[in-house]
Parts: sequence; C-alpha cells; structure tokens
Amino acid sequence: MKIGIIGAGNIGASLVGKLAAAGHQVKVANSKGPETLRELADATGAQAVHKQDAVKDVDAIILSIPFLSYADHLASLFADVPADVTVIDTSNYYPFRDGTLDGLDNGTPESVWVSQQIGRPVIKAWNAVLAATLAERGKPAGAAGRIALPVAGDDAKAKAVAMQLVDDTGFDALDAGSLADSWRQQPGTPAYCTELTLDELNSALAAADKKRAPENREALITQFMARYDELTHDDTIEMNRAGTA
Repeated sequence: MKIGIIGAGNIGASLVGKLAAAGHQVKVANSKGPETLRELADATGAQAVHKQDAVKDVDAIILSIPFLSYADHLASLFADVPADVTVIDTSNYYPFRDGTLDGLDNGTPESVWVSQQIGRPVIKAWNAVLAATLAERGKPAGAAGRIALPVAGDDAKAKAVAMQLVDDTGFDALDAGSLADSWRQQPGTPAYCTELTLDELNSALAAADKKRAPENREALITQFMARYDELTHDDTIEMNRAGTA
C-alpha cells in the first residue's frame, strides 16, 4: 500500500518504521521540510517529502500532528485528494498543551472536530497507545497477550484499511464504532493507553463515561507532571488504568 504520513514525532516516526518494515511504500512529511527527515528516511527506507507531496498518489494518509496544526497547516491540503483515499487521525486534544479550541470543550469528539477542520471524514486510530507501547510492544498476529487498539470511523472500507494497518504495526484492531463514538477512546477513558487485550478493550470502551473523561484527563495530567522524572512506562500504564477505572 502507498501511505503518506504527516508528522514525525514519537507516534508518527514509529508508524513510518513499522509500516515500511511491513512492506508498505511510505512517504513522510513534517512542518520543517524533508531535509529534517533524512535520518528517519535513511533508517526506515521511507521517502522524505514536503507535506503537499505526502498526500499525492497514495492509498492512505496518516495525520500525526498537534491539534493546533490542523486549522493552520492542513485546511487546504486535501482539496485535490481523491475521496477514496483513507485518512487516519492519531491525535489527541490536551488543553494544557493545545489551548482551549472552539468546539472541543462542548463534547464534540476530537476526530469529528478534525474532520471539520480538513473538510473530509477521518478514521481515528493509534491515538490510544503510548509511543513506547507502539514502538516496543507489538506482537505477531495470534500471539498470546497481544495488545488491542480501537479504530473508529463511519466508512466501512476506510475503517477496514485502518484496521489492517493497525494489525501490520503489531496490534489487534477492534472496531470501536462510529466517529461520533470515538470519544470512548479519548484521553481520560478506560481504553486510552492502558494496554488491553481485545476482550478487555471491548469492555473498556463500553465502560467509558463521557462526562468523567475530561475530568480524568486533567487529573491524570496533574499526577503525571508531578512525578514525570520518576515514572516508568509501566507506572504510566497503571496510573491510566487506576485513574479511569
């Protein structure tokens, strides 16, 4: 599959490496230009390009950028992208980092907001996984204890593409329902960054509380910042589980 990835932070860079290793043709872009991505491209076999080229002649586009970048940098990028190209959003909204954005504090699911900003529907995937989990804890299909990740969206074909790509990165993909339901995998919910198996994740999605989720998110951020220097990866997972139970 031909894939364009915009964003090369911890999640985006891991996706570049994993999807290229799985045999996909990957182009990667960021806001700084392809010259800043040479090392990543050389290490993974991906092609470093400008963002305008990352969306050309591809089957899927993965957006892994901060929320503030959507309206400022991507609003016109999709004008000529064919409607059958799958667009996947991996992002999460954190007010302490992104500021207060109109529409996101009234209960609108994050990826519904993203769809509104770029003018086309998206699939939400890879948002509910920590960078270290994505980079280090994938397993082959069928392996015992394989971690599952939720995938939400409204287009069945596009969702199937996203779910296959999630599998290619080493995780079981769970159909998490419509994009309107994707709040169930946002920060502050039991499905968010808690390293669950398929059955456990299904139960976690069902247990999500829309009112409590933002409260949980803010409480957890406060806890993480207070202990940032001492937390291990497993500590973070356990805190997420306890803070959203």
